[in-house]
Amino acid sequence: MIREVLAAFPNKAAALQTVLLFCYETGTNRKGRTMKSSFGVIVCGCGLLLAGAMPLCAAEPAQFRDLFNGTDLSGWVNVNTDEDTWSVRDGLLVCSGHPIGVMRSEKQYENFILHIEWRHMEAGGNSGVFVWSAGTVAEGKRLPKGVEVQMLELDWVNQHKDKDGKLPPIAYVHGELFGAMGAKTVPDNPRGDRSKSIENRCKGKGEWNTYDVVCVDGVIKLSVNGKFVNGISQSSVKKGYLCLESEGAEIHFRNIRILELPPGIITPEETAPEVIGVRKK
Repeated sequence: MIREVLAAFPNKAAALQTVLLFCYETGTNRKGRTMKSSFGVIVCGCGLLLAGAMPLCAAEPAQFRDLFNGTDLSGWVNVNTDEDTWSVRDGLLVCSGHPIGVMRSEKQYENFILHIEWRHMEAGGNSGVFVWSAGTVAEGKRLPKGVEVQMLELDWVNQHKDKDGKLPPIAYVHGELFGAMGAKTVPDNPRGDRSKSIENRCKGKGEWNTYDVVCVDGVIKLSVNGKFVNGISQSSVKKGYLCLESEGAEIHFRNIRILELPPGIITPEETAPEVIGVRKK
């Protein structure tokens, strides 16, 4: 969706402004009302700032760039998984799901739009992408501190009944957002500390899903297969790595792209520590 908007505008800055305004105007809460929160001010400000800072003659206007080249794992660092957990097959980034852990981006990101496409290959598969993430995993843990954008296969709820035999809410498998390993957020659509999607839009095993994740100044808005349906705000972390998660089942990724936006004002406490010397995949 975002690629099409950008392609339609010769002026990529104006296109970005349109995308961000679209994020604001299309977001709704559980009761169907427009989310006229601080996010509206943030995204409008970002769009107008970028548009004003980038005239038509700008040599390098803001644009998406690939985070996965379809050939190898350049740009990614294996944090705590096996050497064969991540591979490239037929132009796809393939995760075996074993062991549980993550692979991270080489660099940190603050304000950005992330486009990522994914499909589970096993019923009930579990994975996700962490944004504003730590680049390492704490001792005794398997996943990093950050905000997780959940990627679950639809049968997960059927395979994980609670102690009373009840099924988890179906929204659980349609793009939940939450702070992990100590990261704090305020959910737009609360399910406890997590934020659940207000419309069920994910597809099942073997089918491709598309996430567009807008991350600006501690606010995240998630589009699932073409519609914004979830969000969080007031994240305790606002800059960090991107991490792809391995969690027990094979999952494929493709078309991982990022559009970086202008930085904001953040504190050291809101920034993940920089990691130096971790082995590359």
